[in-house]
Amino acid sequence: MALIITEECINCDVCEPVCPNEAIYMGVEIFEIDPDYCTECVGHFDEPQCVEICPVECIPKDENHVETPEELLLKYKLLTAEDI
Repeated sequence: MALIITEECINCDVCEPVCPNEAIYMGVEIFEIDPDYCTECVGHFDEPQCVEICPVECIPKDENHVETPEELLLKYKLLTAEDI
């Protein structure tokens, strides 16, 4: 399941540089996560790096983009052009 940044975001910019898939970008008012690129860091790290570093804990799972760990791993492989 992709992650989402909630309106509690303080725009501190610590999440964007730690995203290995470059899924995080500055939206109109706060940072946002592109669900097509978010793998919750599956394939890269054991834990989502943005969640680990966020000082206000405003990055929950996005209930509108439910994915299994297997689907996240497949997305990781597609994004990194790794053999499927």
